[in-house]
Amino acid sequence: MFTGIIREIGTVAALERSTGLIRLSVYAPKTASTVQRLESVAVNGVCLSIVDLRRGALVFEIIRETARLTTVGDLRAGERVNLEPSLSLVDRLSGHLVFGHVDGTGAVVKRRSQAGELILELRVPQTLRRFVVPKGPVAVDGVSLTVGRTPTRSTFTVHLIPETLRQTTLRVRKVGDRTNIEVDYFAKLVRQFLSASG
Repeated sequence: MFTGIIREIGTVAALERSTGLIRLSVYAPKTASTVQRLESVAVNGVCLSIVDLRRGALVFEIIRETARLTTVGDLRAGERVNLEPSLSLVDRLSGHLVFGHVDGTGAVVKRRSQAGELILELRVPQTLRRFVVPKGPVAVDGVSLTVGRTPTRSTFTVHLIPETLRQTTLRVRKVGDRTNIEVDYFAKLVRQFLSASG
C-alpha cells in the first residue's frame, strides 16, 4: 500500500525483454538504500516487487499482463519514473490510500499554465471516469492528486502546484502522453455494493 507521495525520481537504466517478461532496472540510489529484495515499490504508480538490488538500482520483473494494462511496458532507457516505497505501519498517510493496482491508462489532452500552477486535462475510458468526482482523490502515474473539474464524461482535470512539478515527472507530461490511473478504491467499493444490492 502507498500514499501517492513520491519519494524519488528514478532513471530507467535498462529494459531486457524475453518471452512474456520484461526485466526493468531503475537507478534510484536513495530508494535502493532503504529497501530489500521482495519489497514492493510503486513505479509510476504500478506496484512492482524488487527481485534484485544492484549498485543503486532496483530490478523488477514485469509480466505481459502488467505491461498491457499500464505504461511500464512502454518505458525506455533514460526515462525518468516516479518512485514510492510501500508504507510501513508507522508511516504518515500524507496523500491518500493508493494500492498500486492501476485501473487503466489515460492520456493528456490539454496542458496549460495559470497563475503559477499547471493544469492537466486527462481523458480516460468512461468505465474509469464514473469513479472520478470533483474534489475526490485520484493517482496519476502514482502521484496522489485531487480532481479539479470533470468537463466531459471522459475527462477530468488536475491542478499541479510548483512543488508537485519539482518532485514528480508530471512536469514533463505533454499532450498525447499516456499515464497510469488509479481511481479511488472506496468509490469502487461503493459502486460494487450498490450494483450487488440493486
